[in-house]
Amino acid sequence: MQDIYQVIKTVRLSEKATLLSEKYNQYVFVVDREANKNEIRDAVEKLFGKKVLGVSTMQMSGKKRRRANSAVGRTSHWKKAIVRLKEGDKIELA
Repeated sequence: MQDIYQVIKTVRLSEKATLLSEKYNQYVFVVDREANKNEIRDAVEKLFGKKVLGVSTMQMSGKKRRRANSAVGRTSHWKKAIVRLKEGDKIELA
């Protein structure tokens, strides 16, 4: 098992993530690409002290990018986790 600070890299703040947190009590995290659902669940429960009901994960592919000098590249691939908390639990992100 990895360190909990290596599993969860950052919180993903976007319009969709805000809507999920307000409406469905779900939070979006950028996690380590090798982390599994059990490690993500344990890390969130230890970091925030909240009960996790479910974890959904997605592998996000990096986007193609082009620089001004016509060099073609790609951003890094990353993994997204959507974590659903118990009714009444909230995570203060701001």
